Amino acid sequence: MRNGGYCIYYADDGMVHTKFWGRLSLAEETHRYQQLEQWILQGIIDGRWKSGDRLPSIREICAQQGVSKATVQHALQRLEAQGFLEVRPKAGHFVTLAPKATAPPRTTSRIEAPRPVNVSDLLLDIMDRNAAFDLLPKLHAGELPPGIVSLNRAIGRALRRQRGADFQYYDKPAGDLKLREQLGLLLAKRGWPVTPDELCITSGCQHALFLALMACCQRGDVVAVESPGFYGVLQLLEQLGLQVMEIPTSTASGMDMDALEEALGRWNIQACVVSPAFATPGGALMSEAPRRRLMALAEKYDLAVIEDDIYAESGFSRVPDTLKALDENNRVIHCSSFSKVLSRDLRLGWISGARWHQRILHLKMVTQLASSRYLQQGVAAYMEEGELSAHLRRQRKVLSEQRDRLLASLLAWPVSVRVTAPQGGLAVWLELPATVDTLAVYPKALDAGVVITPGPLFSASGKYGNCLRISFSHPWDERRIRALNQLPELLYLT
Repeated sequence: MRNGGYCIYYADDGMVHTKFWGRLSLAEETHRYQQLEQWILQGIIDGRWKSGDRLPSIREICAQQGVSKATVQHALQRLEAQGFLEVRPKAGHFVTLAPKATAPPRTTSRIEAPRPVNVSDLLLDIMDRNAAFDLLPKLHAGELPPGIVSLNRAIGRALRRQRGADFQYYDKPAGDLKLREQLGLLLAKRGWPVTPDELCITSGCQHALFLALMACCQRGDVVAVESPGFYGVLQLLEQLGLQVMEIPTSTASGMDMDALEEALGRWNIQACVVSPAFATPGGALMSEAPRRRLMALAEKYDLAVIEDDIYAESGFSRVPDTLKALDENNRVIHCSSFSKVLSRDLRLGWISGARWHQRILHLKMVTQLASSRYLQQGVAAYMEEGELSAHLRRQRKVLSEQRDRLLASLLAWPVSVRVTAPQGGLAVWLELPATVDTLAVYPKALDAGVVITPGPLFSASGKYGNCLRISFSHPWDERRIRALNQLPELLYLT
């Protein structure tokens, strides 16, 4: 507004303030659209406007902020170009974090020879701090979600209902029948009509993956994995004396089937561990065509396929079918658990072992003997009463909003970054300038009270030194946002 009015500015205290301005110069007018752009962006970051919300009209913004129509239009156009907003004809401007707002990190197609695995001690330090999914692991606040309250009640009821001397007996190796029946109903919705006899209850997904690798591999065998991929799989390969074959993986679409086929033609690969649905660290989702090609390659090269399905139920808009649904030749060992969508403290998972299932049941007895009976019964009742479905609907909405706030914060950093925009899972994958060494920054970040998860943890060969995994599994309150905004300085980006 060239004849005077109110505008926003940022004071040293970091708060947004208003101030009356007289007639503005061209430079001052330019500064005002930038300030307005930052004000709208801060509103998205703070959750004032969430994904899908309509912004106030141009006229309303002009009146509220004391700026000209041209200033508002310029700010909105810039935010639209960055992917924060979309224009709907005759409806207005709506908040969105479309894929164009992000540039997925680049991947390489180069294949390296199989190698032994040596997992960094840094991973143990991160896990010891309980920081795999949180920049501020010591920050515990807020009430329990309704789904967890209901879960605790269901487990408590199951414990109180234990009869007679039940506590003196072990559960069956395969696990509680009622729980396996409920899992069968859950998985049938995803294209796989599995029977209870095909399922075995485990102590989490990591235990399921451990059983799968032990069942189909012997010491010295080569196992193909995603790169970047899950560091927990690398830990298992190291402990079992297996060699790793890293297959280049797109953080958008998953494992590169051309690279996998080339590797299968050059080396004797016994098994392939893959996460088709919202794989960590980038949230990749594999479409049907590469899934079918993977099944064809498995048959051609006599390959065991181990499906890590732990993130599938987190899909914001849809839950994809299992890879197991395409398994016509009994080659896919399906592994999953409740830890990522319900509670990490609930150490219950499951496995369906395909042609190796009987061996897996034997290995379950050797490694765990039996699962907790009352925990299984409580979770089975929780599922039967519809509580899990209700919890997942709420959780998906929460995760989607937390992802949006994280992306908005990252895209507001003072430097350009490449970051994934997953449609499920719990984390984004952030690629920083090539000069950044996230491993070297780790102790410096610790000194500042922030725990980062450096990219090299997601590879056996030390790749991705300039990458970070950042999770949106926790609320982005003021303290976590403040910790996140310390990272550009800690990473030497400012």
